[in-house]
Amino acid sequence: MKLSRSDRTFEVIPAVDLKGGRCVQLRQGKKEDVIFSSVEDPVEIAKKWVTQGASRLHIIDLDAALQEKQNNFEVVKCIAESEGVRGKAKIQVGGGIRSYEVAVKLLEIATGVEVDRIIFGTAALKSPQLIENVADEFSSERVMVALDVIKGKVAIDGWREVTGVDATEAAKHAERIGAGSLLFTNVDVEGLMTGIEPGIIEEFVSSVNVPVVIAGGVSSVEDVLRIKDAGASGVVIGSALYKGKIDFNDLMKRFHD
Repeated sequence: MKLSRSDRTFEVIPAVDLKGGRCVQLRQGKKEDVIFSSVEDPVEIAKKWVTQGASRLHIIDLDAALQEKQNNFEVVKCIAESEGVRGKAKIQVGGGIRSYEVAVKLLEIATGVEVDRIIFGTAALKSPQLIENVADEFSSERVMVALDVIKGKVAIDGWREVTGVDATEAAKHAERIGAGSLLFTNVDVEGLMTGIEPGIIEEFVSSVNVPVVIAGGVSSVEDVLRIKDAGASGVVIGSALYKGKIDFNDLMKRFHD
């Protein structure tokens, strides 16, 4: 039985974006525009968010997404298997998942339950059969499709190519091919910490029946509350946490009170 939007638990999800083995934040996905880079071990950063109350982590392998020679699989594995995360938080992982082999490798990390869902981006448009196959074998609940949107159109290949595909049409397509949830990123405001665009979010959320998580532009507690009110099932927060605009501890207390 599907939960109604009002019955679903709203998740506040810290982003752990990985590049060259480090936790970073990019402005609008541009690899040369790094607005945050930590010398701290990404495993320790992930554990910190869980300690502060995160029940889910959002991990993106930016090197894989940008098709660099290296990837961060071992870092993802270390986070999933770490004592401070394992059994305490769910993990969703994305970035450059363009083959069945990579998808299965991530889903089967450790005992096969630490990564509870993987995030497909470009593959949803270029290789829909891949999403169908993974959803059939592992269940739709373990498949999330990310739709990165620029001026209403879906962007692919690490946001370097803007297609002519309308965001809401792509969302319906993703739902049809087996996505159990969607991640909507408004690239127009992503990384700028200038706030969200509630109207676009409401339109996107209402276009599908599956849960929708929102990312991009979140810069305040008020933004988080607006996203919740729009009917989203969760929000991913990156730059605003790492640059100190949002205190995660305080935010979690607000949702648990």
